[in-house]
Amino acid sequence: MRLSGKVALITGGTSGIGKATAVLFAREGAKVGFTGRDQARGGAVAGEIERADGRALFVRGDVRSAADCARAVAEVERALGPIDILFNNAGVFFPRTVPETTEQEWDETIDVSLKGAFLMSKAVLPAMIARRRGVIIHNSSGWGVVGGDRAAAYCAAKGGLVLLTKAMAIDHGKDGIRVNCVCPGDVETPMLPDDARQRGLSWEEYARGAADRPLGRIGRPEEIAYAVLFLASDESSFMTGAALVVDGGGAAD
Repeated sequence: MRLSGKVALITGGTSGIGKATAVLFAREGAKVGFTGRDQARGGAVAGEIERADGRALFVRGDVRSAADCARAVAEVERALGPIDILFNNAGVFFPRTVPETTEQEWDETIDVSLKGAFLMSKAVLPAMIARRRGVIIHNSSGWGVVGGDRAAAYCAAKGGLVLLTKAMAIDHGKDGIRVNCVCPGDVETPMLPDDARQRGLSWEEYARGAADRPLGRIGRPEEIAYAVLFLASDESSFMTGAALVVDGGGAAD
């Protein structure tokens, strides 16, 4: 119960790392609000948490919209209480070089991952500053620390999140707010099969390449969720401005 009595807000919480984190946070005692664009999937995740005696609220919305972000924060605070933890998890991926990337794909990648984190942080920070406490975690990537092939917009967005983390940590340490980011490697989420398809690879070929790292396998969403839990809990109370790489050794290889 490391988050007992806490209220968390997670973006992109209907699948993958976001869903795993919402379920884990609830199991650790938090009341969990989460956002996404799919009402059916959001309701299913909330139902799963509530059947396990947790407390959850799904708010349908788009993190690219300032109005949606403000509304999500307001609805979560009205239903669950003041937000203690924000996990900016929403993201998209297009496997493209710069010449291959369309302007629309570039804008969507930057807007969902980077602008969305900015807008949601902007919505929660005033109340956190007033209470002089809070934790914000961004979901970056191993490719936000080192480059990756055919991932120009993604690397730009995720690299931006690493430096946004550091800038916010410097600005808001005096306010009692910690800001860190987690940098996952390849993880078993719906994003991976879609990436394989767009690259013209069979899942078997793709999985072999993704597992080519010191630990020799792809990660599980729950393994990233535990890293996010650590950053959200008092166990990381002297950490801010950090980029925690959780990638099976990929960035070290």
